[in-house]
Amino acid sequence: MSYNGIRKNRGRKSCMYRFKAYQPPTIRQGHLNLGGANPDGETIEVNSLYFMRNGKPWIGVMGEFHFSRYDRRYWHEELCKMKAGGITIVPTYIFWIYHEEIEGEFDFTGDRDLRAFILECKRVGLDVVIRIGPWAHGECRNGGFPDWLLRKPYKLRENNPEYLAKVRILYEKIAEQVQGLFYKDGGNIIAVQLENELTHDAEHLRTLKQLAMECGMIAPIYTVTGWNAVNGARIPVEEVVPVFGGYCDAPWDQHLEQLPPSPHYFFTGLRNDTGIGADLLPRQASDDNWQLPYDRYPFATCELGGGMQVTHHRRPLVRPMDIYAISLVKLGDGNNLIGYYMYHGGTNKLGKLSTLQESRATGYPNDYPILSYDFQAPLSEYGEVREHYRLLNLLHLFVHDFGDRLAPMVRVEAEHTVKRDDTTSLRYVMRTDGKSGFVFINHYQRHASLADLHGVVIDTGYVIFPPIDVCGEISFFLPFRMDLSGVLLEYATAQPLCQAGDIYFFVQIPGIPAEYRLAGGETLRAEPGLDSILEAQGIRIVTLTWDQARYLRRLDGELYVGDGCDLYRSGDTIFSVQDGEHGYWYWNGNSCRFERRVIHQPCEEPVVTFQQVDEPPFVPRHIDHLHLGGKREISWLKVNVSGSQGFITIDYIGDAAQLYADGELVADDFYYGKPWRVPARLLCGKSCYLAVSELRDDFYREF
Repeated sequence: MSYNGIRKNRGRKSCMYRFKAYQPPTIRQGHLNLGGANPDGETIEVNSLYFMRNGKPWIGVMGEFHFSRYDRRYWHEELCKMKAGGITIVPTYIFWIYHEEIEGEFDFTGDRDLRAFILECKRVGLDVVIRIGPWAHGECRNGGFPDWLLRKPYKLRENNPEYLAKVRILYEKIAEQVQGLFYKDGGNIIAVQLENELTHDAEHLRTLKQLAMECGMIAPIYTVTGWNAVNGARIPVEEVVPVFGGYCDAPWDQHLEQLPPSPHYFFTGLRNDTGIGADLLPRQASDDNWQLPYDRYPFATCELGGGMQVTHHRRPLVRPMDIYAISLVKLGDGNNLIGYYMYHGGTNKLGKLSTLQESRATGYPNDYPILSYDFQAPLSEYGEVREHYRLLNLLHLFVHDFGDRLAPMVRVEAEHTVKRDDTTSLRYVMRTDGKSGFVFINHYQRHASLADLHGVVIDTGYVIFPPIDVCGEISFFLPFRMDLSGVLLEYATAQPLCQAGDIYFFVQIPGIPAEYRLAGGETLRAEPGLDSILEAQGIRIVTLTWDQARYLRRLDGELYVGDGCDLYRSGDTIFSVQDGEHGYWYWNGNSCRFERRVIHQPCEEPVVTFQQVDEPPFVPRHIDHLHLGGKREISWLKVNVSGSQGFITIDYIGDAAQLYADGELVADDFYYGKPWRVPARLLCGKSCYLAVSELRDDFYREF
């Protein structure tokens, strides 16, 4: 153990925080029927602790984006934004009802063109997970099952020949679309998810995997959701990796009260979340001593809540830290495959025979908007950036450059457990390989204020950090005994971001001075900023402010910092998500400095006017959806929009709203306290009307 001393902290008494003993992991290999190689000899493998690419530990970052819920004209641009935000893998549902709404009539055209979407992902440089169902959920009508399938006189989602015959047809059609696009063929499909939220039938999941492979869908990784059975979902243990999730709220809960403190803001080490899908799935414990063998698999997530969809009866308002803190906690708890649901919002289609959203009218317990699947995601339904997009990228930058170090590190618990009603104790955990590691601290709880903690001293058993103050709503991690190009960093009181050669980038945590102690006793202190470059022992350390780091992007290997704008790259061109003239800084590795550059993206802001009218000059087809929970008064406004660029803001207060253009429903919204943003292109040049229904006190709200 090295002891660096404890400096005085403004006269306050310091408090020491320690950990339980480190236990080296037993790593199992070759026990799962998973893994594969591509024609170039590159490999993807899975052991019991982490995933590997080309024999090297690897942490992928998955961001859910549903191709069929987005206009294909904008796929490329949106995928570029996702990549800029640190996403490396795109999972996407293949909703059966979207492709075979009428039995025997398959549709993979237009926005439903699966093959085109996967090829677009490859063009951008993103891997893909296809979630092939057959049942998907995804707040889709019937969980994605076509209506005609529900009318069949046999049971679904189990091993009966009649159902499996229909599934085979679906799988064969999917396989036709993705032929030649799997990893083994040199393509970018690296994984297949089978079914969704099936908790009780391992044999059916085994059959679905076999069926998928017989149809040609062969990938290195197969996954299934592992949650909601008390003892974990029953799965074929050798054939799949169970993946998990965690949301900041549960709008599917049927009551209208605020939920108790979420366990996802505590370092519990638990993977299974019995709250996900509690509206649909059984919650009882197994009666035959089944226990999902977690120690056989790496901790992987597919549904960390990137946001939260609102239901008609529960409308949580997602804050950026709600999302960032959960992701950081799971990373500290050992998450070795980061997966967000949703990362990019979308818009449901209108079917030929019905609307395609989940609703109580179809026997489900929740009502959702007909069209909007915004999810309060990092990238909105129409591609606008939310703050948690920026915060999450702080983690993504790190795992991109240092994930091979983090992945083999195991979770070591804090010396004392923090209970769910405790708002005064430090929440912390460590990941270490027994030599080096990272300390994770979460000082955020949704719907609660945590007490400020002064003079916090972390003793890892290898290094003792100097006292820090943990105040306000912050979540962060600190490195110890970190190798920086052969130089040992004993500790840093700043969060590592990424590296460029022998130059390492960190971010100062709000309220904590940035200090770096190198082996040999040299201590460096930084005043953060774009020109903050410390040099010692042949390495350089750049310390950014928190605000600067929020706009730091790695775009095709090069580093950029937007000046209050969110940058992405398409081809050889740097764009800003926000239109107009924006400055940014480019990291020139040759001169070791940030250079100022400018983007000019002219945009003529749309002009919008609203005029109250008694009723529209057409019969609105979906007006009944504004009367959920009982008949309501409806106000109509004629909307005039000139200009097709940019967004219009509809700052209404009501229960719900619908926008009609030329008599067709083009957008809708359940009010949850935020202004409604709609692209002008949906309305420009059309006869448009806005319907707003009466607001009542009949749902859970946070506004």
